[in-house]
Parts: sequence; C-alpha cells; structure tokens
Amino acid sequence: MVDIRPIEPADRAEVERIQLEMWGSPICVAHGEVFRPADLPGFLAEDAGKVVGMLTYQQQDPTTIEVVTLDAVWRHAGIGTALLNAAATVAASAGATRLVLTTTNDNVDALRFYQRRGFRLIALRPGALDETRKLKPEVSRTGNYGIPLTDELELERPVRPTTGDG
Repeated sequence: MVDIRPIEPADRAEVERIQLEMWGSPICVAHGEVFRPADLPGFLAEDAGKVVGMLTYQQQDPTTIEVVTLDAVWRHAGIGTALLNAAATVAASAGATRLVLTTTNDNVDALRFYQRRGFRLIALRPGALDETRKLKPEVSRTGNYGIPLTDELELERPVRPTTGDG
C-alpha cells in the first residue's frame, strides 16, 4: 500500500535527489518558466518508508493549480493517479477550478495517462523546446521512441472547489 503525504521541509534534499535522478537536473522548464521542484509544495508517495513517487505544484492564479512534476518509480501501480488525486484535493480546497500541466510532444505514454484521468489538451506550443534549451541546454533533441523533441502540450482537468458546506 502506497501512502501519500505532503512534502515537508526535511524532504527537500530527497525531492532534489529524485529530480536529479529522473531528469538529470535540479530544475525543469515549462512554458518558458524555470522551476526548482525542491522549492515547491507537493506530495511524496511512500511504500514501507521508501519514496516511490512525487508530485510538485504551484498555484498559478486563484483558479489554477499547475502540476510541475509527476514521477513514479513503478508504472501501473496507481502511484501517479494517487498523487494527481492529492493535487486535485489541494486545488479544490484552495478554490481552484482547474489543474493544468505541461508535457512534451514525445511523451505519448504521459498523454495516454493524463487523458485517461480526465485531462484534455488545451494548448500546443510549437517549437517551445528551442526556447527551453536556452534555459536548460541539456534537454535532448530526441525524445521517447526516437521522436524529435520540439513542442510543448498543455493539458487541463476541471476541479470542483470545496464549498465548505458539506
């Protein structure tokens, strides 16, 4: 059974370790903005005290929570879904009406995952990875399945804010 809990200040080094292990850098870039996941709020997924997943987010505006990172050590184990549900709960509690996230054109497995969990494509940013490489030069030119890594895709899922009256 995987437990989901908020990231605490003592977890920051672990979050940075996961970010480095999964993505080769302490930063990530989306829509021209540089993020340092170790500095963001989020959730850790743990199994028997071992971290097996994480999600970080930021509140973009009063209506929008942006998922910045989502990583699961084990695929098809419900970790990503549980982390997204935790983010949706935070969004609802904050009065936000939507969760958004950005992925890349090569990430077809993620597109399938997100769409099956209620996300819809809302934007295509052609050539965005050229700008990303200016901020993070180590981003490869070739992505998953040998697909040229060129564009960003933005997805959105509606969230029902909690009203507090039951």
